Amino acid sequence: MTPLDLAGYLIAALMTAVALWRMPAALWGDEEDRRRRALWGCYAGFAAALWTKTRFVRTSLNNSPVVDLAVLIKHYTATIAILAILSYIVAIYGSYPADGAVPRHVRFARLIQQVAAKASAATLILLTVLFFTVVDRSVPSDRFVSDHAGQWGASLYMTVFYLYLGAASAVCAYQWALATANARLRHLRVGLGMMTFAMFIGVGYTVSRTLFLWISVVEQPSAQFAKTFDKTTETAQIILFAFFALGASIPAFSKGWRRVRLWRAQVALHPMWRELMTAFPDQPFAPPASLARELTRFDTPADLRVDRWAADIADAVEKLRHYVPDALLPAARDVAGSAGPLADAYWIKAALAAKAAGAEAGDAATFETRQATDQDDEVAWLVRVAAAYRSIRQENARQLLS
Repeated sequence: MTPLDLAGYLIAALMTAVALWRMPAALWGDEEDRRRRALWGCYAGFAAALWTKTRFVRTSLNNSPVVDLAVLIKHYTATIAILAILSYIVAIYGSYPADGAVPRHVRFARLIQQVAAKASAATLILLTVLFFTVVDRSVPSDRFVSDHAGQWGASLYMTVFYLYLGAASAVCAYQWALATANARLRHLRVGLGMMTFAMFIGVGYTVSRTLFLWISVVEQPSAQFAKTFDKTTETAQIILFAFFALGASIPAFSKGWRRVRLWRAQVALHPMWRELMTAFPDQPFAPPASLARELTRFDTPADLRVDRWAADIADAVEKLRHYVPDALLPAARDVAGSAGPLADAYWIKAALAAKAAGAEAGDAATFETRQATDQDDEVAWLVRVAAAYRSIRQENARQLLS
């Protein structure tokens, strides 16, 4: 097995993994969400096309009763995938009022998608006719382009497919380049930039192969040159699909990483939150449970739960101010050595100890609430406070009170 063959298996496996990963959202998502289905259709179509290019599948199909069948199946599945990605481009723009202004690039995308639906059907029919009539399939091929170099029938057949593929690649490159320039989030810019780069490779791939085929009709190249050119452009296509798969997955990876961070925030906040909610049982919407139970409450999204815990902690701290003297805050800062999260943790631990010891509610003591820039900043601060809170022993909190 050559390195190029191995790379073919790897990129086919990568695209298949992405298709399987995105399949649940496509099959069981919102009926109105066409974007996920269109994008998944693109992944699935290209995954099938890439498997037909792998050495084992390619040689098995090409040596079947229908000679070079792998080529026809590859172009069928790739054509469907291209139609899906054009549908995705239209779907991501959302809806505009019927009587409102629609941006020019959106109108262009919609027009291309309407044309593409008809062009796809015409392309599939024309490819089928040409494949069984003008393409010389007397001998099974291994590398279709290099093995058929110089044959006008195969050149015409491939030109039809490359015209469709190249036009779609150019449209995607144009639309994604605009989206990259307008993207505000860094992970979106990176992902769209990688997909744009992949489509530019696709344009170069189709143009170079089309020129090679027709130049070969005029002047037959050597077998060695044809194979070298075929393998070089095949390597470029593998790079194309690698950038496309990774670029399209970066936004989803970002969402997944956010879920991981929310999960870690819950793990960090739970001990302090639970003790505060135990001290004020009327505060939470539901009685605090174990960490395992809280993490498996699938009826509440993780981000909403973390935001609720942050609000619960803030409200509980506000109530604790009535059970401690003003001197507790400077004492906590003296022990902590600064006005950082450790000082807040000492104050909360000592205040809980005071309430548990039977201190009576009085006037609110001084406590400076840290001003957060946004919700994520507030949660990050509370996570640091919770980490310090776990390190403080109960005896130290009681000593701070005295």
